[in-house]
Amino acid sequence: TAVPTLVLLGAFAYYFYPNVGGGGGGATVCGDKTGNPVTLEGWKKTHRANDRELVQGLKGDPTWIITTEGGIKDFGVGAVCTHLGCTVPWNIAANRFCCPCHGSQYDENGKVVRGPAPLSLPLAHTSVVDGNIAVSPWTETDFRTGLDPWWA
Repeated sequence: TAVPTLVLLGAFAYYFYPNVGGGGGGATVCGDKTGNPVTLEGWKKTHRANDRELVQGLKGDPTWIITTEGGIKDFGVGAVCTHLGCTVPWNIAANRFCCPCHGSQYDENGKVVRGPAPLSLPLAHTSVVDGNIAVSPWTETDFRTGLDPWWA
């Protein structure tokens, strides 16, 4: 009877005290629309300066990566509208992110410029890890508003 009791106690402890160790805040390699890693070299071959494209970013959420002359910007812009959660496309003609659902608009860096969205789009740091584009959480002050990030 001692062994089943220990097994039950171990299961109880495991259930109520799950493993919470391990990283958080580390870089996550971006995926393309099929989930394959996005390489910087491949990106530079198919994108011009100021091009934007969606990748799978943190937690698989859609994230806009913005191309520069020499590579990519040091931040990515989350693509989920802060009004009702639509995926916000880049409108080349307007030079803005424009939500098709209710008309919210964001500037080229994702700062809200027209509601009904109450907040700017979230930011993520971008980097290159082993040749692949990666994103990591943005926890610093939002450079667009000067406020703490609402998404952190």
